[in-house]
Amino acid sequence: MTEQVDSASGAPNPTSVERRGDRELLVTRTFDAPPSTVYKAWSQPELFQRWWMPKSVPGISLVSCEMDVRTGGKYRLEFGAGGSDTMAFYGKYLEVVPNERIVWTNDEGDEGAITTVTFEGQGGRTLLTFHEIYPSKEALEEALQGSAVALPEQLEQLDELLSCLGG
Repeated sequence: MTEQVDSASGAPNPTSVERRGDRELLVTRTFDAPPSTVYKAWSQPELFQRWWMPKSVPGISLVSCEMDVRTGGKYRLEFGAGGSDTMAFYGKYLEVVPNERIVWTNDEGDEGAITTVTFEGQGGRTLLTFHEIYPSKEALEEALQGSAVALPEQLEQLDELLSCLGG
């Protein structure tokens, strides 16, 4: 069973967000940049910080971004509103194939997904596929009400960054 959740309409490169079955989320978008450039934006902390936090969320920023993007490496992202209270998301990289694929865990709770992002070259462009498998139907439902809602905006911000970087 595949259920279309959201798609940015009218955009030259729309984002498609689909629920697949009880535990899977699939997000796709094409970028006008080669896989090596898109991969850099996902794997270099200084670039990742520039697009990951949705601008529509007022007062919260990505205050710390530690990423050791290699198989066996770890990441830790801390979000905050300027005070001492921060929220951390962290995990480990299960598989990293530069310019092709990044697989990581979301270890901050029992309901964390396994996330796989692939970068498929298409004649100077990149088809990005963001795939998450959740441990339960309830965990996916929660994501669809929370973090997954922001993905189209985040990928739009990535598109803006890529246009500044040039292919």
